[in-house]
Amino acid sequence: MEEVAYCSDPGKVRVYPGVPAALRRLKEAAFLAFIVTNQSGIGRCWMSEEQYRAVQAELLRQIGEHSIVTSYFCPDRPGIPSARRKPAPGMLLEAAAKHDLDLPASYMIGDKASDVECGKRAGVKTILVMTGYGREQDCAPDYRAADAVRAVEIVLARRVR
Repeated sequence: MEEVAYCSDPGKVRVYPGVPAALRRLKEAAFLAFIVTNQSGIGRCWMSEEQYRAVQAELLRQIGEHSIVTSYFCPDRPGIPSARRKPAPGMLLEAAAKHDLDLPASYMIGDKASDVECGKRAGVKTILVMTGYGREQDCAPDYRAADAVRAVEIVLARRVR
C-alpha cells in the first residue's frame, strides 16, 4: 500500500494500481503470499492493536482477502531485542514452519533495507521495490523492481517448476 507513517486510519489505505491482479496471478501459480510487517506504532502507543487490525482489514479488502494466506506483525519498538522485528527473520521463520514453506524457493518483497536483510537472514531471495522508501535504501537485494507488480513478474519468471 502507499506509505502512510504509522497508519491507524483505514480510510488512508491506498493500494498501488495493479497489486490485486498481481497477487491473483501469484495465487493462480500456486504461490502462497504472506504479509510480514513491523508495527512499532503499537509498541510506542501511537496506535492500538485494534486500529492496526482495522487498517489490515481494509488493506485485505482492497487487495482481495483470499490473495493473502495470513499476516504476521511485530509491535516491538526499535532498540528492544526481538526475534520477530525485521530485520530479524522470526516472522518469516514462523510462516515457513506453519505452512511448510521452501525458503530457498521463496521471495521477500519490500521497500526497506530491513526487508532485504530479513529475507537474507531467512534464506529467501529478496526483491527491493522502488515505491515507498525503496529509492532511499542502501542495500543489496537479489533483484530490484519498479513496483510490486514488477516484483511479482520477477517471481513468476524465475519460479521453479
